Amino acid sequence: MKPPPFDYVAPRSLEEALEHLARGGQDARVLAGGQSLVPMLALRLARPALLIDLNRVADFSGATFGSSELRVKAMTRQCAILRDPLIAEHAPALTQATAFIGHEQTRNRGTIGGSLGLADPQSEYPAVALALGAQILARSKSGMRRIPIEQYFLGPYSTALHLGEIIAEVIFPNWGVGTVMLVDEVARRPGDFALVGLATALQVGAGGRISRVGMAWFGMAPTPRRATKAEDALTGELVSRIDIDAIGRLAVEDSEPWDDVHASASYRRTVGAHVAARSLRRLLGKEVAT
Repeated sequence: MKPPPFDYVAPRSLEEALEHLARGGQDARVLAGGQSLVPMLALRLARPALLIDLNRVADFSGATFGSSELRVKAMTRQCAILRDPLIAEHAPALTQATAFIGHEQTRNRGTIGGSLGLADPQSEYPAVALALGAQILARSKSGMRRIPIEQYFLGPYSTALHLGEIIAEVIFPNWGVGTVMLVDEVARRPGDFALVGLATALQVGAGGRISRVGMAWFGMAPTPRRATKAEDALTGELVSRIDIDAIGRLAVEDSEPWDDVHASASYRRTVGAHVAARSLRRLLGKEVAT
């Protein structure tokens, strides 16, 4: 199929893009990497009257670090995230997640802003942002606002972005010394959407006591979902006293998996407990040789 007719603009600045978005209202859509929107257009699942292509907007990609924040601009390509040393140093979970996303060809086009704007509950980046406590910097003609990631995901493919807003940057806090991060998932084939996935960050303080925890599921609920019971159980605990398998079982209690043609909810819960335990073993240096 071919998409229905639409007007197309390719602004050169973010301000120009926001002008077009404000004029287009509900009938306007922005195009980032196009890995989701273009197929939706072809299938006529999306029918915008105006398509605003962000690929020519100047200074809209790249990562910077300062004031204890890692800031990643919205049009930063997944392939650039995969090889950026600044991201690998301050948010290694983002680097790890990228290796699971699609294939080399799709990573050459896909962007972090596009992924978080789509808010697919099976995607890696939304869960990483949730686990790390990121903020979304949204821009519109009327100004900008920071949206805490806990308030951003409203439902499947639904976000707290207002009409006329564009994701400008994703801001990740610096977790600091003693932090380890891991993204793990189970999928039918490399590049497929995860049947079960988990992003985990742990900060271990003096004396081997866990001081901070972030765990977020993807593919396990209608939105990325924090494993809050497991987080609470781990926070303040000595590494030497952790019952890893018990924490794995506890972690899935906050999930809300579903049945589909790929896997049952029961399968996802069972595998999820193993994924959580496996992640903790790797992070805490307790991986058992097989």
